[in-house]
Amino acid sequence: MKNFIEVGKTEDEQEQQIKKWIKENALQIVAGITLGLGGIWGLDAYKAYQYQQSVNARTLYLNASPVVFEQLNADHADSGYLQQATLMQAKTAAKNKNYELALQHLSTLTDDENTLIANIATMRIANVQLEMGDFSKAIATLNSKESGEFNGLYNQLKGDIYVADGKINKAKEHYKLALTQISKDSELQSLINIKLADLN
Repeated sequence: MKNFIEVGKTEDEQEQQIKKWIKENALQIVAGITLGLGGIWGLDAYKAYQYQQSVNARTLYLNASPVVFEQLNADHADSGYLQQATLMQAKTAAKNKNYELALQHLSTLTDDENTLIANIATMRIANVQLEMGDFSKAIATLNSKESGEFNGLYNQLKGDIYVADGKINKAKEHYKLALTQISKDSELQSLINIKLADLN
């Protein structure tokens, strides 16, 4: 499209120029407006769809049951609720002493890109193995992952595992290590100190 106003024209001449330009470019103007509005409406429709998908995923998550969990897995795998629902399914399975099912659920999360989810899953696997009496496996599970900012929690759990396995000196070692890694403001400090006191 050409520039429709020429500098130096009178107001009447400019007005005639504008009318002529609109007449010549009417089809392009209408098409541009239509595409623009279509894009806006399309974006709004997409946002509405995304919002509805999020609501649907949240509803399924809050009503999690094995059947609903499968639907969440099939229809909303990337919603963010699937990981939470998987942790809930594993917790329910462990509570019902269905340890193999709990481990099956948790193992799908240990390499999750969300490091919080991945570390929670790893620690819960170790807890399930502790419940099963597989002490060496539980320690191996914790040692298999770089704990990073979770090292205090890992060491506290290692202390619990060593206590259950009767390895008191190893337990003390890991509890003391955990105390140096966990924030001084954390309530875990008191809990770990109580555990240490019980071992003396």
